[in-house]
Amino acid sequence: MTISKDRVAAIDYCLKDNDGAVIDSTEGGPPLEYLHGHGNVIPGLERELEGREPGAVFDAVIEPEEGYGAYREDLVIDFPKDSFPPGARVRIGERFQAEGPNGAFPVTVVKAGENVVTVDGNHPLAGKKLFFNVRVVSVRDATQEELAFGLCGCSSGCDSCPGCH
Repeated sequence: MTISKDRVAAIDYCLKDNDGAVIDSTEGGPPLEYLHGHGNVIPGLERELEGREPGAVFDAVIEPEEGYGAYREDLVIDFPKDSFPPGARVRIGERFQAEGPNGAFPVTVVKAGENVVTVDGNHPLAGKKLFFNVRVVSVRDATQEELAFGLCGCSSGCDSCPGCH
């Protein structure tokens, strides 16, 4: 069976940056399972996985536009320090949820001055070329429940998705 829309694929992968440093990997853990064709992995990786069968091993280089997008300077924003919740730890590297016109989105503090805090709303991998080594572990048809509600990857029995309860 090949990877195609509405199938669940399980993959082992190692993701590296341009310098060869490992960013993420399934090594030492379970394979990543995802519902193909539903935007559950970055577009470039999904395109590279299309049509692959269990046992396939391949390398893929994903350009930023097919990964986490181009780095956008307009998502680096200064806020008055007093706009943060009282008692909030406002340190470089801290992540917060900011409210925007389209709902909440994560931001990372990149500069913390006495009166102004600069946050970056870009994904940490935005603007970066991604280097994957992938092995397809398995492919199966998705269940009707998975097609209706998605595939939960938390594996922790959460209460927020139908896949866990």
